[in-house]
Amino acid sequence: MMLSVTPTKLPQPASAGRNSVRIIAGAWRGRRVNFPDLPGLRPTPDRVRETLFNWLQLAIAECRCLDLFAGSGALGIEALSRGASGAVFVESSQVAARGLSAELARLGGTAKSRVVEMGATRFLRAPRETYGGPFDVVFMDPPYHQNALADTILLLDGGNWVKTGGLVYLENEKAAAIPGLPSHWELLKSKSAGEVRYHLVRVNARPATLQTAT
Repeated sequence: MMLSVTPTKLPQPASAGRNSVRIIAGAWRGRRVNFPDLPGLRPTPDRVRETLFNWLQLAIAECRCLDLFAGSGALGIEALSRGASGAVFVESSQVAARGLSAELARLGGTAKSRVVEMGATRFLRAPRETYGGPFDVVFMDPPYHQNALADTILLLDGGNWVKTGGLVYLENEKAAAIPGLPSHWELLKSKSAGEVRYHLVRVNARPATLQTAT
């Protein structure tokens, strides 16, 4: 007698590209950056990154970048591919930080990068010189629905992490308004795509009354 046995269902592999993002332009154009499947880790979409780097195209060459809440590192890696002289990636997840380090090594970007396994708040409370600050360009793409941008902006500004004339990219969920900005921060661009709202800000000279001791 032949018994009918129901085959065991095996996990299906992830669809191609689900846990990777494509580098859009520059020295690593077309290569993919892999990242772990972690809750809340959602790289900035290709369309948004393309718009952002069109905004930054005259500013990115030879600049030094800070990628806070780095996750996959897609923003900082795109900057390095396009000619940034260096990038510091800040990521609190050990798994994500180690994965990012491995991807930078695979791309040949280790010499121009540093991955710091630390939360953004703790990082910004450290002396900026420890990590080579201040920076020319800062990317801030925190987890959604945690209101992280407002507090992080205050720490970034209070610690003088951005050079005068430097640029800051802010990303949050579409339903959220842009957080309050310091008086010397100038909103240059704003746009939305899908569930994402994003902004580009220039940090102008700090008024004399707001000068912070260094």
